[in-house]
Amino acid sequence: MINLFFYLVIFLFGLAIGSFLNCLIYRLQTGESFLMGRSFCPNCKHILSWQDLIPFISFFILKRKCRYCQNKISWQYPLVELATGILFVFIAQLTRFSILDTCFLFLVSCFLIIIFVFDLKHYLIPDRVIYPAIIIAFIYNLLNTKYLILNTLPAALGAAIFFLIIVLISRGKWMGTGDVKLAFLIGLILSFPNVLVALFLAFFLGAIIGIGLILSGKKRLSSEVPFGPFLVTGTFLALFFGKEIINWYLNLFS
Repeated sequence: MINLFFYLVIFLFGLAIGSFLNCLIYRLQTGESFLMGRSFCPNCKHILSWQDLIPFISFFILKRKCRYCQNKISWQYPLVELATGILFVFIAQLTRFSILDTCFLFLVSCFLIIIFVFDLKHYLIPDRVIYPAIIIAFIYNLLNTKYLILNTLPAALGAAIFFLIIVLISRGKWMGTGDVKLAFLIGLILSFPNVLVALFLAFFLGAIIGIGLILSGKKRLSSEVPFGPFLVTGTFLALFFGKEIINWYLNLFS
C-alpha cells in the first residue's frame, strides 16, 4: 500500500514535469527563456490561469480548446505529460528508489523526451539539449561506475562512430550529426550490451514505421524521416527490458 502511494506521487510528479517539458519544447523553438515569464497560449498570447495548467486534466476539461481564443490545443501536451508520468514510475521501479540512480534517470529521461518531440516536429536535435545531457551522463558515470573506461565509454564511442560512418557515407542524407551525438549519449546511459539492444530496436522500429508510411502514401522512399524518436524509443525499451530481450535472443540459439 505504501509503495502504491509512492508510485502515485511519482506519477503525479511526472505529470507536472511533463507540463514543464512542454513549455521547454515550445520555448526552444521560439528562442524564449524558460526561466522567465508565465505560461501563455501560443496562438492568442493570453496568460494562462492555474485552472488552464492542471497537467493532463485541463486538456480534457477545456475540450482541447484555449479558454480565451478557442484555438485547438495540440495532443502533444497531454501525451508528453502522460508519457513522463509513466516513465517516472518505470524508472522508480527499476532503480528501487535509489536516490542517485533515480534522479539521474529522471533527468536524462527529460532530455530524451525533449529530443523525441523536438526532432519529430522540427527534424532537429538541439545542441542546447544534447550537450548538457552528455555532460550530465558522463559525470554520473564518472562518479558512479568503475566500468567507465572498459564499458560505458567504449559503448558510447562505438555507437557514435557507427552513426558517423553512416553520415559520412550518405553525406548526411540518411542521418544527421545530431544522431551521432544522440548515439553517444545513449551509450553513456545504457553501456554495453544494452546499447546494442537500443540501436537494433531503433532501426527495427524505424524500418517498420517507414515501410508503413510509404505503403500508406504519407511518405515516399526519398522522404526525410527523423530518426531521433526511434533512438529515444529504443533507449527506453532497452533500459527497462534490455536484459529480458538479450536473454530471449540468446535462448533462441541454446
